[in-house]
Amino acid sequence: MEKYLIINADDYGSFLGANLAAQDLLVRGCITSSTVMIPCPWAKHACAWAAAHPEYAVGVHLTTTSEWSAYRWGPVAPNGTDSLRDEEGYFWRESDLFEKHADIDETEREIRAQLARAKRFGLNPSHWDNHMGSLYGIATGRFEMLQMIFTLSAEYALPFRFPIEGVAGQMDNAMLDIQIPKETLQALFGQLQAYARGLKLITPDYLIPHDYNGSQKESYAAFREYMFGFAEAFPHGVTETYLHPSLDTGEACAASGAGIRRTWEYDVYRDDAFQKHLRQLGIQKISYRDLAAMR
Repeated sequence: MEKYLIINADDYGSFLGANLAAQDLLVRGCITSSTVMIPCPWAKHACAWAAAHPEYAVGVHLTTTSEWSAYRWGPVAPNGTDSLRDEEGYFWRESDLFEKHADIDETEREIRAQLARAKRFGLNPSHWDNHMGSLYGIATGRFEMLQMIFTLSAEYALPFRFPIEGVAGQMDNAMLDIQIPKETLQALFGQLQAYARGLKLITPDYLIPHDYNGSQKESYAAFREYMFGFAEAFPHGVTETYLHPSLDTGEACAASGAGIRRTWEYDVYRDDAFQKHLRQLGIQKISYRDLAAMR
């Protein structure tokens, strides 16, 4: 079996630096897909670029959380979203707070509103995924949210980011922020797989993002070295990995303490040596449009 890799730039539309980085990486062929945070101010700019460049696979980054301190966003739907808002009127900051408070009907209303706005902005989405994994139920175990998004994915015929196969690199990955007992998730995984397959949902086999829980967080040189080793762990089949690239415009660092790491991600993926390393590992980069055609 071949090794296929979807490389998705998350948080497209969050701010200008993110937009310019994602666009540059797509044009260079360094990444294969990206997803737009529709509630954010730079979403229209992102969607307009994607509409003018339909050759690239750009989708919707379904957003129901707003985690940063100095820069925040709220629901797109004009009404019926009270359960999705915190005391300031924005989305809840963390996935566990969203899961504890969100009404499922209001969540569905917001999801549909985000997709509708994306289309009004000119985007023909190739797929969709989820910001911070808030719809996965992995913070408190509200798996009816995941069942709902599976159903909507089938309705709209949109591939969705969900790993249909289980490997340790997913269950133990700190970036996925699985807060419920792993045994609980593993026990339910087969049911989730069966439901997704019953809907003929198009998904990758695996979801394996890089993380920063180690020396790689100390410097760009350390992160770059880590990423070369990280690429060697991708299994046979279709894997998705994601990044949050940004140019160093100052916005990312002002909004988030991890902003500098977004510039590292941009730099490593546009590094010719890293792209050559992926090829030498026998990895074939594909987009979500390619995945839909394959399946």
